[in-house]
Amino acid sequence: MRRPDQQTTTRPAPEATLGNGTGPAGPDAAPGAGPAAQSGAPGAGPDTPPAGARSAGPGEPSGPPAATGTPAARPGSTGTGSAGTGSAGTGSAGAGFTGFTGEPTAEGALAPYLRGQAAEFLRSLRLHHEYSAPADAGGHGAAEAARALRRAARRIGGSLHTFRAALDPHWADQLRGELAWLTGILAREHAYANRLARLVDALHLLSGPTLPAARGARAAGEAAGADAQGRAALGVGAARAAALLERRLTLARTRSHSAALQALGSSRFHAIADAVALLASEVPAPSGHAGRAAAASLLEPAELAEQRLLTAVAALPPDDTGPYNEAQDAAWHQARLLLRLHRYAHEVVLGGADPGLTAPGHALDLHRDAVEAAGAAAAAARTPRIAPATAYALGVLHADQRHGVESARAAFRETWPYATALAAP
Repeated sequence: MRRPDQQTTTRPAPEATLGNGTGPAGPDAAPGAGPAAQSGAPGAGPDTPPAGARSAGPGEPSGPPAATGTPAARPGSTGTGSAGTGSAGTGSAGAGFTGFTGEPTAEGALAPYLRGQAAEFLRSLRLHHEYSAPADAGGHGAAEAARALRRAARRIGGSLHTFRAALDPHWADQLRGELAWLTGILAREHAYANRLARLVDALHLLSGPTLPAARGARAAGEAAGADAQGRAALGVGAARAAALLERRLTLARTRSHSAALQALGSSRFHAIADAVALLASEVPAPSGHAGRAAAASLLEPAELAEQRLLTAVAALPPDDTGPYNEAQDAAWHQARLLLRLHRYAHEVVLGGADPGLTAPGHALDLHRDAVEAAGAAAAAARTPRIAPATAYALGVLHADQRHGVESARAAFRETWPYATALAAP
């Protein structure tokens, strides 16, 4: 993100690491993408992460809030995949800020954005209370209001993280941590419901009647016999596997729903709502000369968020590293969280989202969903004393979700618009 009179230079890229709400990954980090969360443990949350954790998370609209400015044209987006030359972190790989002719300030851009998101938060909270009345409990309206509430909370928290220097740092850190807690609590029920639907649908597809035809007459006969045996074994275990997953994930979803209701009625949440209500009318500014200087322009912190994203994408493992490796998941999750932070910074500075990042963001959301679904299938397969046919069906399901992870990674590489960021030096 560079002003027109600024020369293109290579800025040292800061290390992009997930943190506990104070690191560069941002404010949305929710506890638990690990085995506990995948196995349905009640205290583990799937992802609202950045610090990252759910972008539009699954089922959430990906569109930005109402625009307050005119987005600049995105340069340097002619290549895809790993084609191109250059290195991440240079102006040629900028993710949409080059050519910006204004000088966005905290008062002119950040404060209106935060006030708008705070108003959206309060509006969604009111709708959630209305739709959660006994007559409407559990309805579609309550779920939509909860998603809108999370979206507004994530955008507020992400902006507080990126533009911390333009605000009162103590206030920003405190509110960001509380919003991360809230989004983590609210996201879990939605995540478990989506995970269950994804896994059950996959089981139905895997145990369906149709099979791909083998090539060659002899191969066709041998493959037909092997496939018939495998399909029979899978058909026996698929129904039991689906029932097992439904018990585990429905229990986790019910506990998450209870935890969310408890959180929304707590004094901690009411304190958050009061803070957001104050934010809707007043954005605390930094004190002192240094603080006022930092608030003079938002380009520097937004550029830093951009550099972190490009560095993280450049560090992703190449697509020729062999079979799926679970150890690589963390780097992809980190890229997803940093992409979200960059998108929010783009909305603040340019008044709208970068359309070129919609498809890559969706691919990273699918990647996260497939990783968590694979973990849930593996955890269910470790249930004591399950029948061999059930374990077999869960093993096939786990492999299918791992294939989904690889497909999502390929889709991201194909849609990533800044080719130089994928050409790691």
